[in-house]
Amino acid sequence: MTQEEKQLLLKDLSSRLPYGIICTDSRHGDSKITEIDIVSGLVYCYDFDEYVKIENCKPYLRPMSSMTDEERLELSMLTNDGFKFYLYTNEPIIMCSGKDYNYLNGLHILDWLNKNMFDYHNLISKGLAIAVNKK
Repeated sequence: MTQEEKQLLLKDLSSRLPYGIICTDSRHGDSKITEIDIVSGLVYCYDFDEYVKIENCKPYLRPMSSMTDEERLELSMLTNDGFKFYLYTNEPIIMCSGKDYNYLNGLHILDWLNKNMFDYHNLISKGLAIAVNKK
C-alpha cells in the first residue's frame, strides 16, 4: 500500500467513523472500527479489542452502482433544485446548475454517502475496500 493510498483510506474511514464502519482484518476477521490514530496509521477494532495497521484493514463499502431508486430519491431530497446527482461509471458526480448553491448541501450529500457506506472515493476499484450491495 502506498503512502497516498494509506492517507486516502485513513481520510475515508475517519469520515465514516460516526456511522459504524465495519472492516475485515487479515488476521482476525470482521470488526467495527471505533477509533483511528491518524499519526500511527492504526485503527481500533472493537470486536477483537486490538489496534491493527490500516494496511491490514479493508472496509466493507457499497459501490455507487448499488444505489437503489429509493436511495436516489432520498439523496435528491437533501439537495435544492440547483443540484443534480449523476452516476457515470460508478462515480458520483454532483453538478450545481442553479444560483442557490450552498456548501451545506454538499456536506449533507457527503454525510449521506458516508452514512450509507457508498464508495465515493473508489476504494473498491483500488483494492482498498470490499464491495457489498446491501446496507
